[in-house]
Amino acid sequence: MQIDMLKNFKIKTEHRDVYSITENVKETVIASGVQEGICVVFTPHTTAGLTLTSFWDPAGFEDLQDEICRLIPTRIDFKHQFDTPQDAAGHVKSSLVGTSLTFIVTDGSLLLGGSQGIYFLEFDGPRNREYFVKVLEG
Repeated sequence: MQIDMLKNFKIKTEHRDVYSITENVKETVIASGVQEGICVVFTPHTTAGLTLTSFWDPAGFEDLQDEICRLIPTRIDFKHQFDTPQDAAGHVKSSLVGTSLTFIVTDGSLLLGGSQGIYFLEFDGPRNREYFVKVLEG
């Protein structure tokens, strides 16, 4: 019998903020009972993203958002302006950063490097957001 688990998490965000979701993902893997498999983290939002990065220096999160905004600034000449220029920039940022991550589960735990953490990135906001964690055996 194959084991799998899907868990939904809600998060309230602020503009350009970064949220650690590492512990929620780790706890979901443990609760699933899966010993060997994969874990997928996904957010269904087009102005948010997910990343894996170091947690050692919190200023690194500011650097990350600053560089993303430097590469994709909020401006009024985007061809699509569904809501606001900030929203249009958020769509580009989300597409480039990505909305899902896949991890290896081994010995019943999430396989991460010693300084790695999983983070939810808000590019628009403030918003009520969600992300999903799916753990699959195999």
